[in-house]
Amino acid sequence: MKKMMIISIVMFLLIGTACSQDTSAQTPSQIDKENNKRIEYAQGDFEYEVIPETFTLKITKDGTTETIAEPQAKRKVSNLQKSATKTSWDFPDDKLHVTIEKQKKSLAVSIHSTDPKTSHLEWPRVNAPTYTLPISEGKQIPQNDTAWKKYFTSDNEQTMNEYFSMKFFTLNKKNFAVSYVTPDTFNNDILFHTDPAIQFSIKHTFSSVNKEKNYNYQIFVTDNNPVAIAKNYQNYIKDHHQFTTLAEKEKQNPEIKKLYGAPHAYLWNSRVLTADDMHWNTLKSAINDPLFEWIGDLLDKYGDDGAKEYRTVITNIKNGELYAYEKNMILNSLQYTLQMKQLYNPDIFKNPDATAAKYIDKGIKNLNEQELYDLNKHLVANQITDLTTPINEWGQSNSKDIIASMQQAGIKNAWIGLPNWVNGLMNPAFVDAAKKAGYLVGPYDSYQSIQQNASIDWNTASFPDPTLYEDATVENEQGEKLTGFLGKGRKLNPTLVFNAVKTRVDGILAGGIGFNSWFMDVDAAGELHDDFAKAHPTTQKEDAAARMKRLDFLTKKGLVVGSEGGNDYAASDIAFAHGLETPVIKWDDPDMRENEDSPYFIGKYASMDGSIPTRYSKIVPIKDEYKPIYTSPVYSLPLFKLVYNRSVISTHHWEWDSYKIKGQTGERRLKEYLYNTPPLFHLDEANWELHGADIAANMKNWTPFQKEALQHEMSNFQTLDQDRLVQKTEFGSRLQVIANFSNKDFQADKLKIPAHTAVILQNGKKTLISTDTLDK
Repeated sequence: MKKMMIISIVMFLLIGTACSQDTSAQTPSQIDKENNKRIEYAQGDFEYEVIPETFTLKITKDGTTETIAEPQAKRKVSNLQKSATKTSWDFPDDKLHVTIEKQKKSLAVSIHSTDPKTSHLEWPRVNAPTYTLPISEGKQIPQNDTAWKKYFTSDNEQTMNEYFSMKFFTLNKKNFAVSYVTPDTFNNDILFHTDPAIQFSIKHTFSSVNKEKNYNYQIFVTDNNPVAIAKNYQNYIKDHHQFTTLAEKEKQNPEIKKLYGAPHAYLWNSRVLTADDMHWNTLKSAINDPLFEWIGDLLDKYGDDGAKEYRTVITNIKNGELYAYEKNMILNSLQYTLQMKQLYNPDIFKNPDATAAKYIDKGIKNLNEQELYDLNKHLVANQITDLTTPINEWGQSNSKDIIASMQQAGIKNAWIGLPNWVNGLMNPAFVDAAKKAGYLVGPYDSYQSIQQNASIDWNTASFPDPTLYEDATVENEQGEKLTGFLGKGRKLNPTLVFNAVKTRVDGILAGGIGFNSWFMDVDAAGELHDDFAKAHPTTQKEDAAARMKRLDFLTKKGLVVGSEGGNDYAASDIAFAHGLETPVIKWDDPDMRENEDSPYFIGKYASMDGSIPTRYSKIVPIKDEYKPIYTSPVYSLPLFKLVYNRSVISTHHWEWDSYKIKGQTGERRLKEYLYNTPPLFHLDEANWELHGADIAANMKNWTPFQKEALQHEMSNFQTLDQDRLVQKTEFGSRLQVIANFSNKDFQADKLKIPAHTAVILQNGKKTLISTDTLDK
C-alpha cells in the first residue's frame, strides 16, 4: 500500500495587516497575566417571569422576551411566595419545593423533593432555533437540521453524565444565548423530541438512595457565540474551584511535561515470543518435547477454550504441516501458558537455568507477577533452546525496535499505551527503552466489570477476591445485578473495590517495571450508577468520588493518568483523555459491529496472528448519515478546548484513531491542529512501516505547535465563511490556526488559505499543513 505522506511547507515571512504579529516572545509572567485575565461574559441585566402552575420560565432582556422553559401540564400549586427577586412554591402532589431567585449575574433554580421513594421530574423542556451542546468536544445543532433530526428520532434518550462532556447546555435564541449550568449531571437524562423540530427536556431522577434530593441550575445570559458561552462556563467552574491547569498538575508530577507535543500511540506487542523469534525449521524435530504435551494438559485444565484445537495443530505439525494457522496456534498457546502460575512442573523442567532456579527457590506462590513471567520465560527458553532466539531478543522487533525507529525519526515526545499490563511485565526491556527515550509508557486498566471465574484472556475483569462478585457488584432498584461489558459478568461498585485497585496496581509495580503512565478505562466517561443493594447503597455522586479516589491514588504513585472520555467531573484528576474528539461511533449499528461482510464493519477485538486487532487497524468508511453527528466540522465546536485547553489534553477514542476513517484522514488532521488535538494511532511493526514516515513528518510541525498552544487559553473561535468550512482558533494573542476544510482556496484579507490546508500563524511565522495526499 502506498505510504501516506504529509506535504508540509514551512515559510518564514511577515504577513499582512490582518495577521501581523509582534515577533518578540512573551515571557512566562506575560503569559500568566494573559491567561488569568478575567472577562465577564454573564449579562445580569435581565428580568424573569415564571408561571408556577405550568413551570413556564421566561426571560426579558433589552425589550425581547424569550421562553426558556416551555409550559408543562398544569400542576396544583401551594405555598406560593413572591418578592422582587425571588419566587417559591410547592407542588404538593409531587412532593416538590421550587425556588427561583434572581442573582447579580444569573438566575438560580432550586428544586427539592421530599418524597423518600424514587421519583422523577421532567424539566425544563426547551425550544430554540439552535443549540450549543457539549456533546463530546462540542456541537452546534440547528433545530431543523435533517441529519440531527434523524439521529435523535432513534437515539432519543441519553444519559447526561455520558453524553455531555461538561455540565451545561445552551439555547441560542434570536438576540442572546441562555445557558443552563448545573452543579453536576448525576441522575439526569436527556429526552430528545423531533416533531416538528428538535426540542429536548431533562428528566431528573430523585433516587431513593440519595438523601439530598436536590436538583439545581444557574441560568446565565450571554452573547450568542460559542466563546462567550464556553468562557462563561469556565468562569463558573473557576468560581467553584473546579479548574486545575496542567501547570498546577505538573507541580505534583513533573512527568506530565512529557505529554506536551506528544502523539498518542497504542503499541501492540501482544506476544512476547513472536514469529520472528522462532526457528520454525526445527519445530517438527522438537515437537515431541514433553513441554508441548504439558501445554496441552494446561490448556485442557485451565484454558477457556480447552486444548482440542491445539492438539490438532500438534498432530498437523508432526505430519509435516506448518502453515500460518499452525504457527499462530503455537505462539498463542505459548503466550497463554507463559502467564500461568501452574506452568512449572519439575517432571517437565528438570534442568532449570540459574534465573529460573532462583525463582523456584523463592517459591512460586511468593513471586510477583513480573517475576512469574520471567520464571516462565526462562523455563520455556531453557527447555527448547534450539527452537528460539536468545530470551533477551524475544518480542523486541515489535516493541523495542519500534521505539528505536521513533527516536531515529526525531520523535522526542510520545505517549505509549499498552493494551494490557502483561505486555509490559513480560517485556520490561521494551518499557525501559520507551522510558529512556523520554516517552510516557503505561498500561490500559479497568475496574468496570468482574467475571465470576478468573480468566487470563480478560484479566482486567478478574480479581483474586472471589467475594467481590456477590458482595461488590451493582444492583438496580428491582434487586437485579447489572451486567458487565458486552453483557458478561457484572458491574463493580467502585466504592467497594479500592483495596482491589491497590492490590492490583501494587502487584503490577512490585517488580520495578518502568511504567510512568496509566490509562484507566471508563472512569472519566460518565458511566456512573446508583447502587440499590441494601448492603451497600451508593449514589452516582459517591460512585464518581470513588473513581476519582483511585485516579488520585495512581497520580500519587508518580504516574501520568488518563481516562476514557474526559467528562469534566474528572478534569482535575486526569492529565489526558481519549474519546472526546472522536467518540465511539454508533455503538448499536449492526453493519459496523456485527455484519462482517458490510463495508462499514470496523473489525474484531481479537487477532489470531498477534497483529493489531482489525477493530483498531482496519481503515473503514462511515456512513454519510453519521458524518454530521460525529466528524463534520460544520457542526463541531471546540467547547471543551475553550474551557479546558490548559487543563486536559484530549484526543480520539482508541477505536477511531487518526487513520481509521477512510477518506477523512486529512479532514481530521486539520481539525487536530485547529483544536489542539494530539494524533492517536495504533502501532506494531506493520503499521509503523505503513504510517511511520507520515507520523514522523507530521511531528516536526505538531510537537512545537502543541507545546506552544498548551501554554495558553484557547481564546477565540470563529467561522470565516457561510458554509462553516473555514474556521479559526486562537491560543492567547499570538498563535492562530486557520483551517480550510473546503475544496476551494479561501482568501482571509491578504492571506490565502489553500483548500484542505491549515495555516499556523505564530509571531510572524506562517506554517502550512497540507493534507491533499493523505486520503489518496
